[in-house]
Amino acid sequence: MLGIVPGGRRPTTAMAWLLAIFLLPYVGLIVFLLFGSHRLNRPRRERQEAVNREIMTAVGPDPLDRVPGHFPRWVTSVSELNQNLTGYPLAGGNRFRFDADYKNILKTMAEDIDSANDYVHVEFYIAGIDQEYTEPVFQALERAAARGVKVRFLFDQIGSWRLPGYRKMKERLTEAGIEWYRMLPIAPFKWRWRRPDLRNHRKILVVDGRVGMTGSINLIEPSYLRRSAHRKGREWIDMMARIEGPMVDHLDLIFATDWYLESGKKVFDQLQFAEHDRPADTLAQMIPSGPGYPQENNLRMFNTLIYNARRQVRITTPYLVPDDSLLYALTTAAQAGVDVELYLCREGDNRITNHAQQSYYDTLLEAGVEIYRYPSPDVLHSKCVTVDDTVGVFGSSNMDMRSFSLNNEITVLTLGSECVASLNEIMDSYKAESELLTKEAWASRSRIERWLDNVARLTAVVQ
Repeated sequence: MLGIVPGGRRPTTAMAWLLAIFLLPYVGLIVFLLFGSHRLNRPRRERQEAVNREIMTAVGPDPLDRVPGHFPRWVTSVSELNQNLTGYPLAGGNRFRFDADYKNILKTMAEDIDSANDYVHVEFYIAGIDQEYTEPVFQALERAAARGVKVRFLFDQIGSWRLPGYRKMKERLTEAGIEWYRMLPIAPFKWRWRRPDLRNHRKILVVDGRVGMTGSINLIEPSYLRRSAHRKGREWIDMMARIEGPMVDHLDLIFATDWYLESGKKVFDQLQFAEHDRPADTLAQMIPSGPGYPQENNLRMFNTLIYNARRQVRITTPYLVPDDSLLYALTTAAQAGVDVELYLCREGDNRITNHAQQSYYDTLLEAGVEIYRYPSPDVLHSKCVTVDDTVGVFGSSNMDMRSFSLNNEITVLTLGSECVASLNEIMDSYKAESELLTKEAWASRSRIERWLDNVARLTAVVQ
């Protein structure tokens, strides 16, 4: 064990696993065998690596899409870092329309699907049908398939299978002629076994290669079809961006990669990569991440952005369970005089994660980080970052080791004041609803709360 467990892991993670194995030999070893590795199986890993190489070769930067001279020099370094890690270059000429209205987001999805002529690509961590919110989207997909549009649908197995109507949803997709696959399925009797919490957390919609959507919302009603959430009046607060321009090509490539990994079918040559009209002038970059990218792309980008901030960093995330590098970046920025604001849930939907997150508050508050807590019972599920008036980031990635190492995520980096202003406007609305946490108030919590926070923090290490 001493020569096996530490391989490829942070020292703290390796030590935690070794303690679990030595203190609880049988239980610890079984848990380690089930959850100890975040590597994909060899065939899938080889397919992912092959596709990554193809994309790096095929998707080259446009000489016109360089970072303009009025941006700080570090912005170019961040863009080059992202391209070296993912193969996706910076591209200009994009338009982003941000929306934080849950029902309107789904309405826009249905309208865009109804405009499809060639294909619709759908990929969500969670997909479920209800009459008020998602039924119009599923009806639009059925109408598209009926008029001859090719509809491809991906949903995560673990994310969706416990929902009411899961089997009926699959039957309905099949009856409509929609081709669908479960992402990262676990079927041990068919020799499909991997760590069960390696999930695909992406949220993607692409229509004809001309318009796309991505962000934090899942294809489900805002209480996630949970009776307990309905009883509490709990809703998930999300945001999404509608995209036009070259970024849609890159979004489509990410979908096509996931489609190939799940189905074995290549659709890259069927994607609509016609010259875009470049409807606006926003420079942007796609950053896919997950077990198929072993360098923790999103974590490296977030750390680089935070360290280069000069005036302000604003972060919205439902889950903040940082590793040492991210914790140091946040506290160093605050101690260097940067205004660091965090918008977090007062009460998340996962108690263990919520307590683990709270265990970092003392360190953050002591460094001068401002923590705003969104009121319960709602779950602030949006994921976005702004740095000065320069960079805006949004997507599916949380600020925890699950999103950095275990989940397939998609993050979008945008340059320029327009997108930053739009994201800041959304975060201003969260700020208006939230309460600023003070050091005095946090110090007054009970001993049992402190104990629970510290115990839960141990689970963050065992990744």
